[in-house]
Amino acid sequence: MTMRIIIIGAGPGGYETALLAARRGVEVVLVEAGHVGGTCLNEGCIPTKAFCKNAEVLDSLREAEVFGVTDLTYGFDFKAVTARKNAVVEQLRGGVEGLLGHKLITLVRGNASFKDTHTVTVDGQDYVGDYIIIATGSVSASLPIPGADLPGILTSREILDLEEVPQKLCVIGGGVIGLEFASVFRSFGCEVTVLEYFKEILPRFDSDLSKRLKQSLGKRGIEISTQTQVTAIEECDGKYKISFSRKGKEESVEADKVLMAVGRKANVDSLNLTDVGIELTSRGIVVDDKTMQTNIPHIYAVGDINGKMMLAHAATFQGIVALDHIMGIENGIDLSVMPAAVFTSPEAASVGKTEEECKEVGIPIKCLKSFFRANGKAVTMGETDGFCKVIVAAESKDGGESPYEPGRILGCHLYGPHASDIVQEACALITQKATLSQFENIIHTHPTLTEVLQSAVHN
Repeated sequence: MTMRIIIIGAGPGGYETALLAARRGVEVVLVEAGHVGGTCLNEGCIPTKAFCKNAEVLDSLREAEVFGVTDLTYGFDFKAVTARKNAVVEQLRGGVEGLLGHKLITLVRGNASFKDTHTVTVDGQDYVGDYIIIATGSVSASLPIPGADLPGILTSREILDLEEVPQKLCVIGGGVIGLEFASVFRSFGCEVTVLEYFKEILPRFDSDLSKRLKQSLGKRGIEISTQTQVTAIEECDGKYKISFSRKGKEESVEADKVLMAVGRKANVDSLNLTDVGIELTSRGIVVDDKTMQTNIPHIYAVGDINGKMMLAHAATFQGIVALDHIMGIENGIDLSVMPAAVFTSPEAASVGKTEEECKEVGIPIKCLKSFFRANGKAVTMGETDGFCKVIVAAESKDGGESPYEPGRILGCHLYGPHASDIVQEACALITQKATLSQFENIIHTHPTLTEVLQSAVHN
């Protein structure tokens, strides 16, 4: 008898799990209310990276004289930018839909809700499964302040469909989403102000990285105000006044558009979870860290819906973990080693433990650093703004025991050109529990940007 799995949500955590299950001979019912590909493909990773490419081209044109290109004239057609973005999304979406034509996958369009713990209802039709994987992703969060619901206050979805570049943009939130849009629209010629509640931008990243990236973005003309609490938004004559308090002082800034980028929240609406007894918190569905099981053993939750790590690749690998557990397959996936990237200009990337995390739990470490300004490839590219920080376990100074052998690589944090690609080497080494001496023995091609890692560990 063929096993049947119902997967709710066709984002990366849903459709990639469905494809893997089908390749393994499992029957899948995949339910999606919107476009396949989820937030990442339709209003997140992919369209924003299309914008990032346009921003990169514009930045290169502005610096053309440095490379001997003179008397250059050009225009900027923002409608062509959005058209290209839409074409990229449609191409990739069509590819996903083609893959989902597998004979063992039934794609059902509509909103799903639980009828019981084995039955999902979609537009009046019941679907019964042996197992159910919830992968409905997340939606944009907002601040509970006056004016937050004014027409024209943008989320990361609406800003992708603007018809023209605003003269002034205020971004509320200095996390990954907010900074990426701030960086892109600055390249598009927009005056950008970022208001961040916490002490540093990118609060979950290594603070050394956050501080340096803030300085770098500031040099590009992006105004960043941290430790700032936004209190209200008012509309007047088609513009917006954003009021905030900072260090006890009341201030305000005006903008043509406002982007609300204060994070995302689990998309649990309409699923009817509490009626079937699935445990929830304010962050999302509660799951076992190692299996992705909910409190109902045959129901799993992967991706943003469980609030653990809101990244597309996290959803994909959580889906693999869930499917492997359902099918009794052992794997060596370590979900605690999860790389993350910020596609600002310059890029930032991080994997493993931060210096702050290690200090909080008393792990003795040493931090090894290097700078892109000393990297030959970066100098030839004219992109020398950046640094690299490798965190390595050290001997305990007080004679106490450390949970890690001295020399083991625990983390890597960097910003600079192609940081999102460079961090993957560190991710592989951390996953394999490599040591500093092993890292030192790896030969790197010269001249390449990855030598910034080599320089750090040799320091």
